[in-house]
Amino acid sequence: MSTDPIARAREAADALRERTGTDSFRAAVVLGSGWGPAADALGETVEEVPVTDLPGFPPPAVTGHAGTVRVVSSGGGEVLVFLGRTHLYEGHGTDAVAHAVRTAVQAGAGNVVLTNAAGGLRSDVPVGSPVLIADHINLTARSPLSGADFVDLTTLYDPRLRALAREVDPSLPEGVYAAMSGPQFETPAEIRMLRALGADLVGMSTALEAIAARALGASVLGISLVTNVAAGLSDQPLDHKEVLDTGREAAAGLGDLLAGVVAKL
Repeated sequence: MSTDPIARAREAADALRERTGTDSFRAAVVLGSGWGPAADALGETVEEVPVTDLPGFPPPAVTGHAGTVRVVSSGGGEVLVFLGRTHLYEGHGTDAVAHAVRTAVQAGAGNVVLTNAAGGLRSDVPVGSPVLIADHINLTARSPLSGADFVDLTTLYDPRLRALAREVDPSLPEGVYAAMSGPQFETPAEIRMLRALGADLVGMSTALEAIAARALGASVLGISLVTNVAAGLSDQPLDHKEVLDTGREAAAGLGDLLAGVVAKL
């Protein structure tokens, strides 16, 4: 297996094509914590493959992330759906975090939809609300890129794709996502800092994947589900079970939203 991350993604894409009998995929969706049931709304399942059967994927390590990639038939083409992701805090490095989206793009997916569970920093966006990501603040102190790989991120979260999502649900709010390294939840002081920086959402994923996908020329759409009120903004303690429970409760509506978006891609 190659040590170059792009070549390694190409190898995984070739293995995925061979395993599924599909030459090219028109889009890819990465599902966040608790979003798994939403996959059923995206279309008829053609094939489902454990990611560990493909080159370069570490085994899943986080509850709520199944570690499989599903091929669904949706809107006249095949779509890749990753039921789970690799997080930076798992310790496998940035290449492992970006490997799924790189594999998807190498397999032909020109549109990448990234979803996540996020803490909410705005009182007008309650728990259970989906939010379009308009921009992000990468506070992981890491990048999936190396060398003189200068990529313009001005329109990283594609305005055209965000407009398509609002055609499906005109009520969708937009917000700025702050990416933290985790795995600990943020402190109240950190949340005050993030609000001062202009963040509306906070989580432990998405930013590095979005950068990697954009660097390969893909159009990126990001959608957060507010699964909890951020630290210090309520009296409720934070735990991962709450994140998963909120995701499951919202799964049907989120699936319909994603299905509507994917059909327009």
